Amino acid sequence: MKKILITGANGYIGTSFGRWVSQYPDKYSVDTISLRDNCWREISFEGYDVILHTAAVVHVKENDINEYFKINRDLTTDVVKKAKQEGVKQFIFLSTMGVYGTETGYITKETVSIPKTPYALSKYEAEQILIEMNTNDFNVAILRPPIVYGKDCPGNYTRLATLALRLPCFPIIDNERSMIYIDNLSEFIRLLIDSCVGGMYFPQNKEYVKTTELVRLIARAHNKEIKVLKILNWSIAIGLKLSGTVRKVFGSFVYDKGMSGGPGTLMNGEYIDYETVSFRESIICTEGRE
Repeated sequence: MKKILITGANGYIGTSFGRWVSQYPDKYSVDTISLRDNCWREISFEGYDVILHTAAVVHVKENDINEYFKINRDLTTDVVKKAKQEGVKQFIFLSTMGVYGTETGYITKETVSIPKTPYALSKYEAEQILIEMNTNDFNVAILRPPIVYGKDCPGNYTRLATLALRLPCFPIIDNERSMIYIDNLSEFIRLLIDSCVGGMYFPQNKEYVKTTELVRLIARAHNKEIKVLKILNWSIAIGLKLSGTVRKVFGSFVYDKGMSGGPGTLMNGEYIDYETVSFRESIICTEGRE
């Protein structure tokens, strides 16, 4: 049985992963720990096979940007050092696609990371420390997932879903986005733990997502039809040049599917399939209309 300790007791990904592996009670034992105070430093990590480190600061006030580095970089460093010293075999770190410093583009294994926001920079700096900690008997796995979505998820998906239910029409945009459904991400992490490997990984759904199709599917999950019109495309074209927010929604931003951790990736010499739910089914599940 694998003993797993999840940092970030109330985080969306950590909580969802714990729920996912609860269907395998004979294979995994899961505990969670809060890092909000220093009490965790007195708790032994001995006996745990894996630390799944999801604790992070995503949004802070502009005058508190040092919190990004205190939590996302420095606290991560303290946790990984303790894990290594106390015999943990694998450390899994949740990073971000934001380390590339752009809202659009086609990301390959050759793409250079140029983080621009304090959040992305703090995650990137943590990655560099973690890479140095990796050894043959202490495997550090770094995940840079794209947009993660699922029922009750925080972030951009929820805002887009709100628009889908309020707007009578939507532009037809031929873009592509890498995304990953939370259960698919949880299954990927489970397989990663089974393999006990380190490295950099870029998990995503098998299908790239078009924003217009996503909005259509969200609306249909609520028995609503939303009109899609090309007449609105001129305003989006202008917005793509001027607005980072518009680029985040309507621009194309994808991982090459051949990158490590992508669909059908090799892990320990075996091809893995972690897409437990198709894209269309995932929207139905996310919108709570099963």
